[in-house]
Formats: sequence, structure tokens, C-alpha cells
Amino acid sequence: MANSCGGEVQEREVVVVQEEEAHPYAFHVSGPRNVASPNWRDLISSSWKKENYKRTVFSCFIQAVYLLEIDRQENRTEENALAPNWWRSFKYKLTQTLIDERDGSIFGAVLEWDRAAALADMVLIRPSGAPKAVLALRGTLLKGPTIRRDIEDDLRFLAWESLRGSVRFKVALEALKSVAEMYGSSNVCVAGHSLGAGFALQVGKALAKEGVYVEAHLFNPPSVSMAMSLRNIGEKAGFAWKRLKSMLPSNGETLAAIDDGEKTSTSGFRSWIPLLGYKTSMGSKNWAPNLYVNNSDYICCSYTDPDGTEDKKEADKENAGPANGQAAVKLFVMSSKGKQKFLEAHGLEQWWSDDVQLQQALHNSKLMSRQLKSLYTFPATRPAHRMPQ
Repeated sequence: MANSCGGEVQEREVVVVQEEEAHPYAFHVSGPRNVASPNWRDLISSSWKKENYKRTVFSCFIQAVYLLEIDRQENRTEENALAPNWWRSFKYKLTQTLIDERDGSIFGAVLEWDRAAALADMVLIRPSGAPKAVLALRGTLLKGPTIRRDIEDDLRFLAWESLRGSVRFKVALEALKSVAEMYGSSNVCVAGHSLGAGFALQVGKALAKEGVYVEAHLFNPPSVSMAMSLRNIGEKAGFAWKRLKSMLPSNGETLAAIDDGEKTSTSGFRSWIPLLGYKTSMGSKNWAPNLYVNNSDYICCSYTDPDGTEDKKEADKENAGPANGQAAVKLFVMSSKGKQKFLEAHGLEQWWSDDVQLQQALHNSKLMSRQLKSLYTFPATRPAHRMPQ
């Protein structure tokens, strides 16, 4: 009888292993093919110094967060969980999961360098460039109980171009701040995909405002919102009116009066800007996130447009100012052959693909400049009013 029970247990274990090996989300099935685990060679020439390696690892870490939630929903155990191999392969360990208190779903995770696992493979020290901790944030998961809260935050961004009101923003910010204080900001990274990239951008920006600069990697970050669309419509209307006015015949003194009025209005507006309490900070350090976008993905493609849809000359006039006013980002654009379907263009898997081809540029994105504008400003010093003698 004992032998019979033992045989049944072994059979169940074999079935579990076979199911895990055959699962489409298993690391060895759908993960990167030609990326080696850290080894002693990294002590001589660190793979973490290569942009392609970093992109691959961070995208795998985000995939692990998606799978943490899927494992939770499918009641998987440590024996058949899908997520762990997506970080273990790079000598990292899970130290914290970020939980949405509204539905109990996992939307993020903190992964830290696993010294014990590294030593077992003769990696005596952490390779140069490898972060001590990474905060990874997933995007929308169209599956089971978490879909409602995911869509709720998607709509929040769509309506307001901000995620600050979300429960997840507060939890993610506290987690990132905690590991930055523990290890130092230069040893910490934040990475996210889709909605998660939106959160990563905004918590990274919140820390940057406090002078804490954390390396950020944003995959398919959301760029479409009603707020941005309405602002673009207003700008288009303003440029259209200027063009129309320039086409009208001049009428001597009337036109001169209009021009004088405009000059007064313009100079009045520019002198009024400091009264809002801000002016450009020339000495501030620029926080430059890494963006990974696909032009066939309508959710993130606006980041590739440096001037929006407005006339370039007019846009330059409107945005004239110190160079620090423009937010420089490291932009990686997917070079694809022909038009891709949306789900393919927005998917995370493309970023660890072996045949990925990217164009890289240090980019002055108008959209990013808007989103990071407050980082490069500080309260203006107002002139002191002399008291009457």
C-alpha cells in the first residue's frame, strides 16, 4: 500500500513537471534564446554594460510580474510556478510583491541580486552595471479578477494623463523609495510595460523631483490621453489662427495696432509666467528615462514625434527657451519590416526577441518634455518689496 501511494505521488510530480515544461509561458519555451546566465566571464567583461542585455533582462523581469499574477490566479505552487525562472536565470531573487489592496492582485515586484545563487556559479561579485534591486511593474492583464482594476487605471490615464490617484502609484512609490534609500539610487532601476511603464515613469519622476535619480526602462509607455488630445487641438487652433491672420491683407494703422497689441500681450504673458512660481533651472540634473517604442503601436507611438503635429517653426517659437527645458530621453524604436498588428507591436515579448532591430537616439520628445517639465523648474525668487521709510 505504501509503495502504491509513493508511486502515485511520483506520477503526480512527473505530470506537474511535464505541464510546466510544456506551458507556453515557461522561460525555456518563450524566453530569450541566446542570453547566457551570469558567469565568471562577467567579472572581466560585464554583460550588463550592453544595452541589448539590459533591455532583455528588464523585459524578462516584467514578464515575471505578469506571471506572478497568473500563478496566483491559477493557484500554482512553488513546484509548478511559472514566474521564478524569469528572474533566477539572471541571478536575482524575489524580495517583495506589490499588491493592489482593491482586488489582491500582484502588479509589481522588487527583485534583488541573489548573491548566494551567484556564488554557486562562481560569480564572486556582482557584475559591473548590474543593479542591486529592480522594481518591475506589469501592464494590463486581460484575465480574471484583475482586469477591472487594470482597466480602471487605464481610463484614469486616458482621462487625466496621470496615475497619481491610483492605489498602485502610492505602493510603487513607497517600494522604489525604500530600495533607493537602502542601496542608493545609482544601484536601483525601475522598469515597466504599458500601464506599468506609465507608473514607472511617474514614480521615477516623483523621486527625481526630490533629487533621487533612478534609472528607468519604459516599454511601450502610454502616450494617448484625452488631456493631451485636447491640448493638441488647442495648439492646432492657435497655429491655424496665426496662419490665417498672416494671409489677411494689411490695413495700415489697424494692422499696426493689432501687432502692437500682440506684442504687449505676448510680453505680458512671458513676464507673467514667473508669477506662477516657477522658472527654468539651468543647474538641475536631467533625468533621462530609457523608452522602448514601436511605431506600429498607437498607444506609445507619439513619443517618437519630436514636434507633434504642429508646424515646426511655430512649435519652436512656442517652446523657445533654455535647452534644459527639453527632456532628453534615450529612445529605442523598433525597426520592423512593414506594418505590424497592434497586439504584436504592443507586446512585451518583442523586446527580448533574438532578431530585434532597434534605432537608438538621444531624443528631444515634445511629449516627454511636457511630462517632465516640472523637473527642470524651481520656485522663482520673487523680488523683495521695500518697506516705506
